[in-house]
Amino acid sequence: MRYFPAACALSLLVAVTASVGEASPYVADPRAAALVAQGRAQLDAGKTSDAVDSFEAALAVDPGYTDIYLDLAEAARKDGMQGKAIHYYRVALTVQPDNLAAISGEGEALLEKGAVEKAKRNLAKLETMCGGNCREAKELASAIDNAPRAALVTAEAVTPDPVVTKN
Repeated sequence: MRYFPAACALSLLVAVTASVGEASPYVADPRAAALVAQGRAQLDAGKTSDAVDSFEAALAVDPGYTDIYLDLAEAARKDGMQGKAIHYYRVALTVQPDNLAAISGEGEALLEKGAVEKAKRNLAKLETMCGGNCREAKELASAIDNAPRAALVTAEAVTPDPVVTKN
């Protein structure tokens, strides 16, 4: 009974030091990595549907490999399906909320859809996470600065000419 407090303190120390340890980085399944490499080569060659097939096969082999969602999003953006790309970025963000590439990619896809304010929110999030000096924040800031501005249409510009017709 007199060793009980010491045993509790020692077990607490062991538990805390074990939980503070650094987690090992995710190691992808080699088969999934090969399929992702194949898909990236197909995407670079302009074969987006073949690339999507390779990425989806890699996802079936290794569902925990989050970078596949980023590749699927890039393929969707190349096909002009920004909504689908945003979905893939958000799936990646549910698994890894601090994934800078997913936040930046989602911001660019939002920008391509015309949601400039939402893209600026993603940029603000990136700037708080990495200080604005990381590659992803710089790319998104550049994309926002270079985005085409929608022309403002005033009410006077669209007033119809009165036409009187006889019934």
